[in-house]
Amino acid sequence: MRTLLITGPGGSGRTTVAAATALRASRTGTRTLVLSADRTDTLGAALGVRTGATPVEAAPGLTAWRPDAADRFRADLTAFQDRAATALDFLGAARLDAEEVTPLPGAEELALLRALRDAALSEAYDLLVVDLPPAPQALALLALPEELRRYLRRLLPPERQAARALRPVLGRLAGVPMPADWLYETAARWDVELAAVEAVVEDRATTVRLVAEPGPAGADAVRAAATGFALRAVRIDTLIANRLLPEEAADTWSAGLAAQQRKFLEEWRGEYRLHELPHLGHDPRGADDLAALAVPGVNDAPGPVEWSVTDRLADDGVLVWHIPLPGAIRDELDLLRRGDELVVTAGQFRRIVPLPSALRRCTVAGAALREGALRIRFAPDPDLWPRER
Repeated sequence: MRTLLITGPGGSGRTTVAAATALRASRTGTRTLVLSADRTDTLGAALGVRTGATPVEAAPGLTAWRPDAADRFRADLTAFQDRAATALDFLGAARLDAEEVTPLPGAEELALLRALRDAALSEAYDLLVVDLPPAPQALALLALPEELRRYLRRLLPPERQAARALRPVLGRLAGVPMPADWLYETAARWDVELAAVEAVVEDRATTVRLVAEPGPAGADAVRAAATGFALRAVRIDTLIANRLLPEEAADTWSAGLAAQQRKFLEEWRGEYRLHELPHLGHDPRGADDLAALAVPGVNDAPGPVEWSVTDRLADDGVLVWHIPLPGAIRDELDLLRRGDELVVTAGQFRRIVPLPSALRRCTVAGAALREGALRIRFAPDPDLWPRER
């Protein structure tokens, strides 16, 4: 299944573009699902149908779904209380009824991730269009599965569960209670669910479309988003320049804004695959308005973002790890080696990535940012590197 993630700066019209993209794809015979996590029904307003917790047919071949975060959160909390009943009763805790539970911040994003996983596993669709939150929140959302899995592995290592028979003995020796079986079982179930979401995000058929209005704020947001998605190894297939004013603007104010848009469009044409959408003069509503936007079609997914390792041992005595980071600024980059992991910070974004096996037996010898790519040099560690006979 092809997955298209759509985001951009807040107020850029990304939900409307997502709706128009899904509608165009469905009219070519592609079974399409469009997802949104907004509390308000912005997606339904654009499509001209009401969307909610139950998927609805928005047009022939097009399904729209806005998962209900509150219902899912209540169900999860109730299930957790059932599994932890013994511990809660021992502590004298009073259980919460489902009716008194309100979703915590972030519940909408978690509901969207689960819906993304369920849609990918259902095999009922050929295309999944995801209306993500604004770009900074979208990047944090997409990073969540990988980061949570890392936390689970550190806090509850799976190999410790294998020593189940020794747990009572270890508890007496240590003088503290060992984690119960249900805790490991819960962690294992979460790990499987998070891995399924992570697989969708990392799939080569998953790409991003950025939606932005040409201008200083839009340019800054696009540059930051390009760096953030590159750090997550997710490819941007198209930058959609939205709400473009006609060049022959009628008044001085509109003419000045149109000239500013053209200036930034020229810059974007040299850096991104660009598609331009005109301003309709009103907020698009319904199928006719969405068709008038003439959004680009959904083509086959391009190749994945490669973080390649180049062997330069014979010439320079190093291995070079190439990490594409378009838009990155040298002064905002930071690297930290932690065992077999590398912590990469680029501006407001950070990712902890495992080192390729060959680089784990090396030491970091330097790094440079050139032509939108971070090149990290690794020198073999004599104590760990195989010696020639």
